[in-house]
Amino acid sequence: MYVCMCHAVTEDQVKKAIDGGASTPRQIAKGCRAGTDCGSCVRRIQALLGEHGARPCPTARLAAKLGLADPGASESPVAPAGAAAPAAPVRVPKAAPVVPLRVA
Repeated sequence: MYVCMCHAVTEDQVKKAIDGGASTPRQIAKGCRAGTDCGSCVRRIQALLGEHGARPCPTARLAAKLGLADPGASESPVAPAGAAAPAAPVRVPKAAPVVPLRVA
């Protein structure tokens, strides 16, 4: 199956690059140019890297840093009956100040 249509790079070629030591999309691009044109294949390349134990995609690292749930992790434990669920912090964007209009 093709991963990069722009440069006709197959999934097998990307896997061989990973087996050869590539651990980032940039390192894979150096070898076969996958991901250097339109960029639509970069997510698939990141997924292949993740499947082979290489560097996780940046969004997964960011989610871990922010303490967000890992979509691949098992579900969180269920709270006992009658226990109140902890309230999640609500972030309200700061509104711009209201300036009255002057009519001439």
